[in-house]
Amino acid sequence: MLTIDLDKIKIKDGDTILDLGCGKGRHIHKLYYYKKCHVIGLDLSLEDIKITYQGFETYPDITNDPNRHFNLMTGNALSLPFKDETFDQVICSEVLEHIPNYEKVIDEIHRVSKKNSYIGISVPNQIPEKICWYLSDEYHNEPGGHIHIFNKKQLINSFRSNNFFYLSKSYKHGLHSPYWWLKCYVGVKNEKNIFVNLYKKFLEWDILKRPILTRVLEKFFDPVMGKSIVLYFKKK
Repeated sequence: MLTIDLDKIKIKDGDTILDLGCGKGRHIHKLYYYKKCHVIGLDLSLEDIKITYQGFETYPDITNDPNRHFNLMTGNALSLPFKDETFDQVICSEVLEHIPNYEKVIDEIHRVSKKNSYIGISVPNQIPEKICWYLSDEYHNEPGGHIHIFNKKQLINSFRSNNFFYLSKSYKHGLHSPYWWLKCYVGVKNEKNIFVNLYKKFLEWDILKRPILTRVLEKFFDPVMGKSIVLYFKKK
């Protein structure tokens, strides 16, 4: 299930796209098949990069199109291993909340993106995230956990001060917030709770089947309690 709307970052055939903090590959796998592009996934975790690669092995490009390329690498978002103005688009989903000096990451995004490039950013939405922190210290007090709760205006201003135009916002994954509140209430690592497991199965069913019921529910719940806020920018 994607967080960034790929249509909003204006991808064209032949573009070069960075998925910064690609994790286990949910965006980069979609990017690879979305257009005939060169997609690069970078993450701090070698284990996540391996899982992303396995995803490409599981679902190979049946067209064998020479205009589609992907590369995966480990790296640090604070010092990206790319030349200036390399990328036509940059995606950075659920990354900034983990990094103390997140404004340095924004500097790096600006450096490696081309003029007029489109940027898609997502972070945990402020109110749902505050509820998680209130219910559980364990949720965020662990190595690599969430250390920021972003105010929308604060994050937009951070990008504006780095010479980005703010374009639009959206909210995603409204049905996921109650799942995380429940996990925080019973214990984030409590895998045996029957209600947590039932809700997890519901979310898995939704992701696989995408029934009209949950799509309608998302239309209502995403703006009210979406787990993520998504911001779109354009480099000046």
